[in-house]
Amino acid sequence: MGKIIAVANQKGGVAKTTTCINLGASLVATKRRVLVVDLDPQGNATVGSGVSKDELQYSSYHVLLGKAPATEVIIHSESGGYDILPTNGDLTAAEVELMNMMVAREQRLRQALETVRDKYDFILIDCPPSLNMLTLNAMVAADSVMIPMQCEYYALEGLSALLNTIEEIRASVNPRLEVEGLLRTMYDPRSNLSSDVSGQLILHFGDKVYRTVIPRNVRLAEAPSHGLPALKYDRSSRGAVAYLALAGEILRRSGQPQVQQAAI
Repeated sequence: MGKIIAVANQKGGVAKTTTCINLGASLVATKRRVLVVDLDPQGNATVGSGVSKDELQYSSYHVLLGKAPATEVIIHSESGGYDILPTNGDLTAAEVELMNMMVAREQRLRQALETVRDKYDFILIDCPPSLNMLTLNAMVAADSVMIPMQCEYYALEGLSALLNTIEEIRASVNPRLEVEGLLRTMYDPRSNLSSDVSGQLILHFGDKVYRTVIPRNVRLAEAPSHGLPALKYDRSSRGAVAYLALAGEILRRSGQPQVQQAAI
């Protein structure tokens, strides 16, 4: 049964989508079966996976509202090597419709993913930059939450609210939910603030902070405009190497044997 990881942070611009795409491609390189779920109405994970969001017949909107099964909406990303449940702007309307539902509205994604979960080793959910009904659906469906964050002062403030939300969901509707790990992104070792905040994270969260650090990297920023993960855009870039290291760390933490990387 595949492990479902929600990649979430209510703060925007912390590399949630970048992490989903590049971690997904890196796990595929270790011969894992991966599904990326785009749950952000902006559809950046869809576009970054080489899929045109303007040409979709069905999207995660239809899955959440029960208008199409996940098996009919999931498509394969040739550039990423993983499958993707794509989305577009229609998903904005889904949030409104979910709010108006009276029964099990926070469990729609979990119910949909249960039908395909056995087909994958990992399912990564790209959440929107807010703690809304879509993010709630992601956390109810997930086994764990990965929190990408920049090492800056305001990131620490937002982290408290997110951790409280995770605890509330665990206490009410998803007792198995846990923090998968905190991922330091866009890290600049030359910055004293980055070093200070990084130290505070390790002091308070210990092993929950990934040893792998994602650096600021031009290739990581350029790759999505080509519909490619960094691993396909520039395999030797620091960003691509960092996400391969993250995939290895996740497999070690999960107790899974690491497989030699497939040829890219």
